[in-house]
Amino acid sequence: MTPIEQASFRDPAGRLFFYKGRVIRALNATGAASLGEVWQAAGKSLTAAGIVSTRFLDPAESKELLADPSLDFLKDMGVAALVEHEPAPFANYPHEWPPEMLHAAGALTIRLARNLLKAGIGVKDATPTNVMFWGPKPVFLDVLSFEKRDPHDPTWLPNAQFVRTFLLPLLVNRRYGIPLNEIFLARRDGLEPEEVYPLLRPLQRLNPQLFSLVSFPVWFGKRSAESEALYKPRLLKNAEQAQFVLDTLLKGRERALDRVRPKTGRESSWSDYMTGNNNYSSSGFVAKVAFVRDCLAKNRPAKVLDIGCNTGVFSVLAAEQGANVVSVDYDPVVIGNLWRAAKEKKASVLPLVVNLGRPSPALGWANGECRSFLDRATGAFDAVLMLALIHHLLVSERVPLPQIFEMARRLTKKWLIVEYVGPSDSMFVRVTRGRGHLHEDYNQQAFEATAQRYFRIVRSEEVTGSDRRLYLMEVPG
Repeated sequence: MTPIEQASFRDPAGRLFFYKGRVIRALNATGAASLGEVWQAAGKSLTAAGIVSTRFLDPAESKELLADPSLDFLKDMGVAALVEHEPAPFANYPHEWPPEMLHAAGALTIRLARNLLKAGIGVKDATPTNVMFWGPKPVFLDVLSFEKRDPHDPTWLPNAQFVRTFLLPLLVNRRYGIPLNEIFLARRDGLEPEEVYPLLRPLQRLNPQLFSLVSFPVWFGKRSAESEALYKPRLLKNAEQAQFVLDTLLKGRERALDRVRPKTGRESSWSDYMTGNNNYSSSGFVAKVAFVRDCLAKNRPAKVLDIGCNTGVFSVLAAEQGANVVSVDYDPVVIGNLWRAAKEKKASVLPLVVNLGRPSPALGWANGECRSFLDRATGAFDAVLMLALIHHLLVSERVPLPQIFEMARRLTKKWLIVEYVGPSDSMFVRVTRGRGHLHEDYNQQAFEATAQRYFRIVRSEEVTGSDRRLYLMEVPG
């Protein structure tokens, strides 16, 4: 990684970069004037409304920072001001969210647009890439998406963008089960109506909801897109009327968002894991919880990564012990359920749809706009939980055991809480699908011998009545 990581360069009014652990945004004269107007109009209420905590650097601090030769890349933009933002606890992107989190990000965007309308401020950009989650809470990051609006203008220019990046992805996910990561990994800017239209049956194309979002734009969009008048301001003489028209449009998008809200009670092949789709007796699971809780309570890791978290029982447990937790699982249903639970409990848990066997790649221009999951996670955690996981990586993903422990060592700075699941365990048998002979050399002794190449075993405990064992391991030295 270069000493200065540029996180944003698309907005002509400013550039975002990371500097010695700080998040700094450089503004040119246009950006500084616009953001200054916004802050003067509504600065005190912005953070409370869900916008990232932001401060303007004073001239002396800005001058000292800009004197650093590593910031020479800013010379060509004519820096007029610098602002500093609160850094996200762990960067996250729309291609890692379950639909519940995309919906929450959309709700925040519309809520901000409606609330700031009263202060004479408009939202000119409506994309989920403007949002990150602090635990289960969405926070709006792009302060340059706000501008003083013409009080006589009733239009909302990012309306089509909101449809493409929020409404249509949620629609096809809810109706057709298309995962959001398959959408956003390939399409940063969401879905066009023309891409959704072939999925609809003839009668569905006349459904009022689908007609307004899909059919109408497809049938009449080409003619509209070719009209220059579409993008010309249509000012009204009465400012109150213009505000009413715009607020009515925003309320309509709010209702449309509610109609594509993810269904509650969704099920998947792993959503019932904690209620019986596992190999634990009630006493065995209680003992497992006690083991993990005791390890966390005694060692107090500040940052925890729970890999293969499922419903997040142990993620919430870690949060209750005071940790900031990132929880990953490849199943968006269980991650969505965990997000709901974390939001309700106000637990410091960030749930993400990530498969460690095939983690999120780096994306964007020169692969530099969205960092890969492993780049963000490497060395970022004081403790890693890998409970009832290794046999899936070993068998389903066919990752050799030494590489699994090498990965664990890469992710944690100090502690690893891991579970051994032996070949006689019915869950192990289930995932091998008749190919158990490929793992004849896998046993507890081999597990421990491999682990000790990377960690020191501090403590272990058998899960009663099973071919399973729990371990607390420590990075040596």
